[in-house]
Amino acid sequence: MAPSPIVSLEIGTSKIRALIGEQLEDGQILVTGMGECASRGVRKGEIIHFENALACVKSTLEMAEEQSRVAIHEIHLVVTGGHIQSVINHGNVPVESGEISREDIERVMEVGRTLSLPHDRAVLHTINQHFYVDDQPGVIDPVGMEGSKLSVDMLIMHGIRNRVKNAVKLLKSAYVEVADVAFSGLCSALAVLTPEQKESGVIVIDMGGGTTDYLVYGGRAIACAGALAVGGDHITNDVATGLCIPISQAERLKLEWGNALQGQCAASQTVSLQAESGFQSRHVNLSDLHMIIHARVEEILRMVKAEIVRYNPLSMAGAGVLLTGGGAHLKGVCELAAQVFEMPCHVGVPRNISGLAVVTEGPEYAAPLGMIRYGFKTTGRREDENGLFSRLVSMLKGSK
Repeated sequence: MAPSPIVSLEIGTSKIRALIGEQLEDGQILVTGMGECASRGVRKGEIIHFENALACVKSTLEMAEEQSRVAIHEIHLVVTGGHIQSVINHGNVPVESGEISREDIERVMEVGRTLSLPHDRAVLHTINQHFYVDDQPGVIDPVGMEGSKLSVDMLIMHGIRNRVKNAVKLLKSAYVEVADVAFSGLCSALAVLTPEQKESGVIVIDMGGGTTDYLVYGGRAIACAGALAVGGDHITNDVATGLCIPISQAERLKLEWGNALQGQCAASQTVSLQAESGFQSRHVNLSDLHMIIHARVEEILRMVKAEIVRYNPLSMAGAGVLLTGGGAHLKGVCELAAQVFEMPCHVGVPRNISGLAVVTEGPEYAAPLGMIRYGFKTTGRREDENGLFSRLVSMLKGSK
């Protein structure tokens, strides 16, 4: 019997997106419906106006239902926000029989998952990185090996409980239940990476409207992950302030004429802007526009790089950098990222997806598409190494 369709929802700063996907026998995801709405009531991936955000969510889900002719009762929710952090927790247990068993692995993983966090934070994911047998590193599967001590490194991702809970409450108000919750950066990586890229090591950077998520594969495991509360809206605000134009014009100017590299136009080249919202008509120098965008995008990329090198050397990323999210469409951003990280960079395209053509091509759909894949991986499992969804969701629903 084929599994039921998965509905993923991403509540982003610029867009709220819902996708409905079915899993085919060959593992492909067939997208049968989608809804999309300009985001209101959301900033930095977090709810700031409940009623406005609720109206957008309802509209998005209605569009997806109408297109797919599937009634939506359950959602797999993509979450992001600068409050999401990760830490590596080390756990170890004695091997009583001298030969490592599956039970020993379960025990050490339970110890690795146990982390004392402030009461306002909730665990989103616990991801097994590496095993050690008597301090021998890099053991992939220790079952059957001889040893007196078994250890594990566990990557634990956590976020502020109430900020995640508000998103769950929002969906409950839209008369749908939350089946699972997953970090946006993890979902994007699931959508775009090949097994070979994971093996070689790779950096995935999802550049959204209000946040920038990152996830690094290295040493055959997820080495680190996190989110920064900076994104495309910072670029737009810089353009509006620097050129003394309204936000709406700054956004259009960024999308139509923006470039993350300097020196891509003649110094005298200008764009005419009509009078709007109390601002007079004027000519804008494109070199000024590119200088402003370059400064902010370079700063964001260097912030991501600084976070990554705190935990891992960049040499782990043999496959370079992949950019996803709406920010990946910005001209020159791949070239700038290649300069900042000193390695190849290109746009991450969702893989093994069929159905709606627009979804199969756009890096901005990586996170909700990856959430569908994540949903099929975890459906029917009460608890696994990629998430503690049953515990998390029940905890988030538990308080009113």
